[in-house]
Amino acid sequence: MAVYLHEEDLPGDVLAPGIVAVDTETMGLVTTRDRLCVVQIADGQGDEHLVRFAVGSDYAAPNLRAVLADPSRLKLFHFARFDLAAIHHYLEVLATPVFCTKIASKLIRTYTDRHGLKELVRELLGKEMSKQQQSSDWGAPVLSDAQREYAASDVRWLHAMHEVLVTRLEREGRTAWAQSCFDFLPTRALLDVAGWADRDIFSHE
Repeated sequence: MAVYLHEEDLPGDVLAPGIVAVDTETMGLVTTRDRLCVVQIADGQGDEHLVRFAVGSDYAAPNLRAVLADPSRLKLFHFARFDLAAIHHYLEVLATPVFCTKIASKLIRTYTDRHGLKELVRELLGKEMSKQQQSSDWGAPVLSDAQREYAASDVRWLHAMHEVLVTRLEREGRTAWAQSCFDFLPTRALLDVAGWADRDIFSHE
C-alpha cells in the first residue's frame, strides 16, 4: 500500500478498471468561495492517489476528468453531495454514477444518528481512523505527512464499506430507495452551487 501525490493531474493508466473511491479537500465548506485543493482517488487495489491543485490552477486535469466522467465507473463517496458540487464547480465534470456511503448508512443504520466516516469504518470494518487533519490548511505550499495520510484514509476503506452496505441494503429491502437517492444526488449538488443549499425544496415552507 502506498500514497502517491501528484500535481495538477492524475497520471494516465495508474488505476485499474472498475469502481473508484473519491473524496475532496477544499479551503472550506462554501463551494463557490473555497477552492478545491486536493482530489483523492483509489481503485481498491491498495494504493491511494492524491491530486493537488495550486492557487490559480486552471483545473484542466484531463486524465482525472476522464476517470470522473467515465459512465462505466461507479464512484464511491462519503457525503457525495459536497464532493460532487466541488468537482463540478472546479473540474466541470459531473462524476456519475455514484454511491454515497453516508446516505446508505442513514437508510440502514437507523439504530444510530452517527453516520460519520470514522464511525462507519469502526463499526462495519473494525478499523480505526484519525480525523485530526480534517480542519487544516489544504492550500498550504507543502502538505504534511499527516495531511497526506488523512486524505488517503478518506478513500482507503470505501470499497470494503460499499460491499457491506450493499449487502445490508438488500437485506433490509432498501436498495431501490438508495439508488433513487444516488440518482438524484447530482441534481442536489447542482442546486447547492446554484443557491439552494439551505432550502428544502420538498418542504411545504
